[in-house]
Amino acid sequence: MTEVVLQVGVKALIKNAEGRYLVLERSVEKYPEVPNRWDIPGGRIDPGSTLLDNLTREIREETGLTLTGNPSLVAAQDILRIAGKHIVRLTYIVTVEAGEPQLDGDEHDRFDYFSLEELRNKKGVDIYVQEVAQKFL
Repeated sequence: MTEVVLQVGVKALIKNAEGRYLVLERSVEKYPEVPNRWDIPGGRIDPGSTLLDNLTREIREETGLTLTGNPSLVAAQDILRIAGKHIVRLTYIVTVEAGEPQLDGDEHDRFDYFSLEELRNKKGVDIYVQEVAQKFL
């Protein structure tokens, strides 16, 4: 039997006061192969740390914002299943402290806020974000 590497990622749907969701545009230099550049904050977990600790870290690293309150899990998705690799993505709705995002400058070029309709239908939005918006929100 072939050994499979399992990786888990955590993602955050951050909604602002106007009901729009924070999205980050992936850097074209760092991710030239990625066609749909708009994604929500998050990333792979560090084994040995809790999901909440990883979610908190990813939000802080990518946006400079601090997680507050209790995140609510809205979706678990198989985002990649290929020979030798399986990635699962857990998406949470979260609350963060007030303030504008401060991007890390390495992974993302800019940020914006999209309506639920834009998350569902706008070209250039990550397909797994679109799936969450269509099925779970």
